[in-house]
Amino acid sequence: MELRSLDEFIVSNVRTVSDTKRAFYTFHTRPIASIYRRVVEELMVEMHLLSVNIDFRYDPIYALGVVTSFNRFMKGYRPDRDKESIFDALCRAIDSDSGRYRHDAEQLQSEAENISRETLEKTLESPSEAPDSFLKSQIEAIAHSDTFKYSRLFTIGLYTLVEFVDPEFAKDTKAVTELLQKLSSTLKFSPEKLEKDLEAYRSNLEKLVQAQAVLEDIKKADRKKREERAAQAEAADSDSDSPESSEPEPEAQESEA
Repeated sequence: MELRSLDEFIVSNVRTVSDTKRAFYTFHTRPIASIYRRVVEELMVEMHLLSVNIDFRYDPIYALGVVTSFNRFMKGYRPDRDKESIFDALCRAIDSDSGRYRHDAEQLQSEAENISRETLEKTLESPSEAPDSFLKSQIEAIAHSDTFKYSRLFTIGLYTLVEFVDPEFAKDTKAVTELLQKLSSTLKFSPEKLEKDLEAYRSNLEKLVQAQAVLEDIKKADRKKREERAAQAEAADSDSDSPESSEPEPEAQESEA
């Protein structure tokens, strides 16, 4: 029997996108509303491709990007109770833990809501000179790593941090991009790539908000039609139940005479 090389063995055992999708729909068995199915599957594929990349390492900033993307793009999903099941299935499908994602994202959010923009800038630009924090430790760990796999979800995590620190400042697209690009030299990734991903994220959010508004208008129109049909049916039932008008009884006519 011909022996296969180790590289061939590793490649043949890498989980495929189909494997991940199959696992997802095993963990979450309820149907997903059509307007959101593409959102879920695109996020699933992105998480899958990162999870099988040899240079990728999970970190809380990436986790914040995943949680934020899911929460924002799934806003308004019905039934609401299914959202947690869908998110859990996304993480389990890539052999990960949704609780870890949620916990790390919440820890970063809590910290970001209690620091100044100046502290955030210092942490992003010169982490070694910044006050000790959970965020600082994560950035330093990434900076000291031999490899760092940049991702769009990492950028979304960074942008979300800015929103938590200073919501008004976060509205200044140019200023936020310049701030986040300070980290590109520390972590050695392309500032142009960050800018492109940030613009795409904002654009997709705007498109989703518009789609959700259209969907809500359609739902309202359908609800109004159902209410009108129900009211008409109720009125018809009421008319059929009412006594028909009739002429006075002969005896009554005679007594009156």
